[in-house]
Amino acid sequence: MIGQRDTVNGAHFGFTDRWGGVSAVPYEELNLGGAVGDDPGAVTANRELAAKSLGVEAARVVWMNQVHGADVAVVDGPWGEGPVPLVDAVVTAERGLPLAVLTADCVPVLLADPVAGVTAAAHAGRPGLVAGVVPAAVRAMAELGADPARIVARTGPAVCGRCYEVPERMRAEVAAAEPEAYAETGWGTPAVDVCAGVHAQLERLGVCDRARSPVCTLESKDHFSYRRDRTTGRLAGYVWLD
Repeated sequence: MIGQRDTVNGAHFGFTDRWGGVSAVPYEELNLGGAVGDDPGAVTANRELAAKSLGVEAARVVWMNQVHGADVAVVDGPWGEGPVPLVDAVVTAERGLPLAVLTADCVPVLLADPVAGVTAAAHAGRPGLVAGVVPAAVRAMAELGADPARIVARTGPAVCGRCYEVPERMRAEVAAAEPEAYAETGWGTPAVDVCAGVHAQLERLGVCDRARSPVCTLESKDHFSYRRDRTTGRLAGYVWLD
């Protein structure tokens, strides 16, 4: 259910694994993604189960319609009627409002400044890393009064640099934007380490309190991986403040 959880000065961070839900194969069990072909009723039930385990209200969780970009939305409550905006980061100054990010190999980035009362959730895949979605989220937080030196950052399960094989040209393009993302697979071919790139960006922005999950989604059968399975569910990362 909640594979990893952390609390720092009233800031809560949680990352799910794939177990404890009601979805059937190939989305078993705790698929939280609503746009991957799973039964909508199962997704709703899973989101309620995950929220209950975290102690938050499922109806108040702010989700995103993620598109691998760098657009950020500032929110003060759950989305109203109509489509969810196409963004890859959400930021709020509302304490108690849970923000969520969906992933299945990309890096889920959770950020919180407990003093300013500002939180953010960002979806950082390879395109989002290059586009700068994480710096954009931190800038949006700063505009609401957050100080990067106070921000607590947690990144969840994601495909690691030893497994994320890409063509040499793609590695070069990513490394040109973020050198720390340059990697090599365990079998000696070009690769990208998106999580290393995210943490390098956060460090340059002055975010010092950072921690990353040791879980590689492609290697772990307890987590969804798009690169491994293609048709699969989505994990979620949640962040909120007391």
